[in-house]
Amino acid sequence: MSGFPGGLVVVILLTAVAGGIWMISNIVIALLFYSIALLLLVIYHLRCLAALDRWLQIPVPTSSTLPDGSGAWGDVFARLARLMRNLSQSHQQVSLALERLRRATSAMPEGVVILDVADHIEWCNPVAEQHFGIDCNRDAGQPITFLVRQSQFAEYLATHNYSEPLIVKQTRHQELILSLQLVPYGDKQKLLISRDITRLEGVETMRRDFVANVSHELLTPLTVIGGFFETLSEENWVSSEMGKRALVLMADQTKRMQRLVEDLLTLSRLENSQNQVREENVNVADVLRELYQEAQSLSSGRHHISLNLDTDVKLLGSIDELRSAFGNLVSNAIRYTADGGEVILSWKNQNGQSVFTVQDSGIGIDQEHIPRLVERFYRVDLSRSRGTGGTGLGLAIVKHVLNRHQARLEIVSEPGKGSCFSAWFPEKRSIVQKDE
Repeated sequence: MSGFPGGLVVVILLTAVAGGIWMISNIVIALLFYSIALLLLVIYHLRCLAALDRWLQIPVPTSSTLPDGSGAWGDVFARLARLMRNLSQSHQQVSLALERLRRATSAMPEGVVILDVADHIEWCNPVAEQHFGIDCNRDAGQPITFLVRQSQFAEYLATHNYSEPLIVKQTRHQELILSLQLVPYGDKQKLLISRDITRLEGVETMRRDFVANVSHELLTPLTVIGGFFETLSEENWVSSEMGKRALVLMADQTKRMQRLVEDLLTLSRLENSQNQVREENVNVADVLRELYQEAQSLSSGRHHISLNLDTDVKLLGSIDELRSAFGNLVSNAIRYTADGGEVILSWKNQNGQSVFTVQDSGIGIDQEHIPRLVERFYRVDLSRSRGTGGTGLGLAIVKHVLNRHQARLEIVSEPGKGSCFSAWFPEKRSIVQKDE
């Protein structure tokens, strides 16, 4: 009988007793006994159910407040007591782990803000409170955009592209310059990590100013020296062949240094946060026609160059910066494509984005080098790169111009099969011509 549930055992015993009474006395007395016994059994179960319901309605039920019971209900209450003890131990362990995590997070030099699915503040550490001027207890549950009132941060939060950190100047407290990085985790939650980079930005500003000032000071003497070299070469002031060759080489290297200084000055202007993009309607088709003519001159008939204008979409941005970026891509394609090769310039609209593409049949690039191509002075092949006459800053300029226009550079290349450089501009930068 031990294998049967407790309630079934009681019913079987009552049935057996009722059957015995029937055999000893009569069926009426047996049925009366059986009915009263079942009624008492039902009342007992209802009483235990009511006690369990009252226990479940307690705000924080514990094993010590469990009702008493016997038989099957005693077993149920005992199991619930064990379950509550296990849950209490697990809760204590989780609470201790959470407290240790919070202490560790509070000790971090970076600010940490936990955001829920709706970008409301769940928790933040003391450093984040200093960075954003918030209070964890007071501002918990508030939208982060209500407390960090900067349009660029709101846009960064809405784009869902968190691969690069956002640099913002926090004017509310001590002119802090913060690097903000959003890290998605869990069920659409986010970590907002803030770093104080005020000193780093100060050092970087000093570096940019130094490069800009030195480049500016070098430009004038280089121009004078280059002019004298050209004059000496043209007027045949040097009679020996060795002297003439030396003058030509010195003039070429002076021009190369001038190009390098000019590119450094361009980079300094692009990196200057005070130098905002001048918003104007840029007729990309006209710019590309000019670059096409310049490419023909640079190639001197050594390449097959074509221009495909598949759209008349204009761009909102700086015409000088865009022309510089596109020109660098075009000149690179010609420099690194052998005589007889093909260079294709195209302007098209794809999936709502405007795309400028330069495709060539040149030497190509190994995959390992592609992520570093936009670094300053990075050379895939040092001797070959110098032979082309480039400064090593062209793609760095392209990267900065595209970043300032919220665009991205896509590079596809394979050694021996050429390269394809594509500049993708967001839809908000595109100006579609309306039919009149």
